[in-house]
Amino acid sequence: MSAHQDTDRNAPGADRPRIGRQVRAEVMVFQPMLVIEISSTAVLAETSFPLQVNSLHELRLALGDRSVVVRGRVAQCSISEVGQELLTYRSSFEFIEPSDYGTGVILDFLNGMQEGQD
Repeated sequence: MSAHQDTDRNAPGADRPRIGRQVRAEVMVFQPMLVIEISSTAVLAETSFPLQVNSLHELRLALGDRSVVVRGRVAQCSISEVGQELLTYRSSFEFIEPSDYGTGVILDFLNGMQEGQD
């Protein structure tokens, strides 16, 4: 047995059988978005790509000096602006079961914004 075969056998997942047909899959990649509005339960954001309604996403929000990751469901997505070479989409996300920590970070951010306007 060659060293290459031994390495392949010991590789993570080496015991998984090969699939004889194509299986569709997707990978989640963080892409930038511009937050337009935010509340303790939802966010409205602009992206350069469309999002599928009812799809679930993890949103990494940088709120002041703190960051939080929350899970959101796309409630609505539509084209908001048409440029010569670029479409802009506006999507609303409803937060799905946010953690107490996540809700706290968002509320602290909102309270800080409100205090800054007083």
